Amino acid sequence: MTGSPARRHELRGQVAVVTGAAQGLGYAVSKAYAAEGMRVAMMDIRGDLLQRVASECRSIGGDALPLSVDLSDAAASQAAIDSVLEQYGTPRVLIHNAALLITRSMLQITLAQWRHEINIILQAAFILSKAVWKPMIDAGGGSIVYLSSGSGYRGFIEEVAYNPGKHGVEGLMKCLALEGKAFNIAVNAATPGAPINTPMSDSNYTEEQKKTWVDPALLAPAFVMLARQDASGLTGHRVAARADGSWDAVDLL
Repeated sequence: MTGSPARRHELRGQVAVVTGAAQGLGYAVSKAYAAEGMRVAMMDIRGDLLQRVASECRSIGGDALPLSVDLSDAAASQAAIDSVLEQYGTPRVLIHNAALLITRSMLQITLAQWRHEINIILQAAFILSKAVWKPMIDAGGGSIVYLSSGSGYRGFIEEVAYNPGKHGVEGLMKCLALEGKAFNIAVNAATPGAPINTPMSDSNYTEEQKKTWVDPALLAPAFVMLARQDASGLTGHRVAARADGSWDAVDLL
């Protein structure tokens, strides 16, 4: 499936939650949602950068709620999403983009390091989704998107935490996509369909990969499409966002 028609849910005035919003892909998606007139709740550990992103989002027609939070901490993650629900209400879309990739071998990594990476990717995905699940049911539907990558379906050396974390969110996506059908909630995974220029990529990409990387803003149209979905549209898919504004989607159910 390529460039499948979007569900036509109106986004203006609706709520989006984006994690990892201070930089990279999360920043690009937050700005795309603001340009659609959405109210964007942005989570990141870099609170200083979030303030700048919030100002940019407001300047292009959106509203913004910057929340500095360590998503490896369960209590902090819960408090952040509770704050969103209290101040903004039910999200139309939740984008869990935040992740940490530090390459370490099995000999090098400690349990504390492993838990830290896994918690940002998988634990936070569960906590945030659990918090919005009942509100989305009550609202008649919604859209949840977890950022995956090649690490969500392949193996890579020295990704002892990141690799299983991304496999984990794809598994959670499949389960919730099935459960969400009864409640009109779309649940999908999204991957960058091209190498993207982000701070995390800069630390982990080879020089060869950097020759072809693209601005994450080019991938944002796919996330606008995903924000419009409910269970009658695209759900249970891995969506690859392309640099030309299109996307490919593979049904994983």
